[in-house]
This record gives sequence, structure tokens and C-alpha cells, in this order.
Amino acid sequence: MRADAQRNHDRIVEVAREVFRDQGYDASLDLVAKKAGVGAGTLYRHFPTREDLLDAIMQSWVDRVGEAAEKALAHEGAPRDLLLAWFAAYVSLISLHKGGPAKITSAMGDEASPIRHKCQVLTAATDRIVERLRAEHALREDIGSVHLCRLVGGVASVADQGSLDEAAVRPLLEVLADGVLVRA
Repeated sequence: MRADAQRNHDRIVEVAREVFRDQGYDASLDLVAKKAGVGAGTLYRHFPTREDLLDAIMQSWVDRVGEAAEKALAHEGAPRDLLLAWFAAYVSLISLHKGGPAKITSAMGDEASPIRHKCQVLTAATDRIVERLRAEHALREDIGSVHLCRLVGGVASVADQGSLDEAAVRPLLEVLADGVLVRA
């Protein structure tokens, strides 16, 4: 890619990230192009579909998901603490953009979804948490990764729509953790 084309690409991604964070994933692409200082044609040459632009925005996010899973797995202590650390990270990861939690959670498990790759990344990271908890015999047998993703995503969606802060979300995540862990 030519240097000017790469600059345009990077600028579009940067601006789209800001616009989507403020207005949600359904924000106007014409607004993104205008704020990036490019024409709509330039935006569409780089990103033929909204999903292509979302993929570009999400690449750094994909990397952060892996880092968050590593951090949760490095957490020493009770299984509940590990699970709550992952739940808090998960909520943060899917709440970067207004409307993100509902969009991601509703697509969870849907192979036809245009954001299925993001869902697969989240599910794979959650699989690692589930495997650890299963090895410790701490997670109920009837609970799988997609269940956890949907449940935590539901909490994140409520928080997103209700503008709840971390302090209001934590008790909800605690109830969820208590419901999926094996009682000693």
C-alpha cells in the first residue's frame, strides 16, 4: 500500500473508532469519512462494508482479549476470584462502544453473523477460563463458554443501556459467578 493510502486507512480506522465509541456501531459512515478528511469513495475503497471497517477497528481489541485472558488465568486465589476477574475484563472488552455489548452478545453462537470472528475470539478466551475452572472442578458441568459469554454480555448490555458504572455492575457479576460455580 502506498504511504498516502496507508495514512488514509489508518486515519479512517482511528476516526471510526472514536465515532463508534461515541455514537455506536450504526453511526454514519459518511460522518466517519468527513471527520477523517477523506471522501466516501476513499472510505469504501479501503472498507467496502461496515463489517470490514469493524474488523479493522477490532484487531487491536482481539489482541487485548488474549491479554485479558492471560491476566485472568495468572490470577491466584479462589476460582470465584478468577471468574470475577474474567467477567470484569469481559464487560470492559465488549463495552468499548455504545451498543457494543448488545451487538456482540446477540451475535454469540451465530455462525452467519458478520462479527462472528469477534464472538469466536471471546468464546476461545472464555474456553481457556472454563478449562481452568473445570480442571479445578469449580464450574457447573452444564455451563459452557457460550453460556458464560451470553450471561456476562447480558449484564454488560444492561450496564451499557442504563449507563451503570463499575460499582453497580460488580454485584450483578458476583450473583452470576455464584450461580455458575459448584458450591462447596
